[in-house]
Amino acid sequence: MDIMKKIELENMRMDIPTFRSGDTVKVHLRIVEGEKERIQVFQGNVIRIHRGTTNATFTVRKVSDGIGVERIFPLHSPFIDHVELVTQGRVRRSRLYYLRELKGKAARIKPRNRY
Repeated sequence: MDIMKKIELENMRMDIPTFRSGDTVKVHLRIVEGEKERIQVFQGNVIRIHRGTTNATFTVRKVSDGIGVERIFPLHSPFIDHVELVTQGRVRRSRLYYLRELKGKAARIKPRNRY
């Protein structure tokens, strides 16, 4: 089993900042279209984090033109250029699925006070 752990550690990324559910993040993705490559930014609230080694994922939700869009990102994916922490939110749950039913100002998350 030591060989498996060694392979997993080699494939893990250590440059991702620590964030929690309720935080607003910008995920910069590398998009390959034919021979061209560009960076696309997906900004939204983290509603779920699935912990693990190489199979860790996080779900980001944003509202685009009145339609809720959720995307699941593998944490250690080579397609993620970098993750930028925008704001830290104060929530009391780790899974924020209740945001799917809320609209407008009711769907806001209060900022976390850091003293």
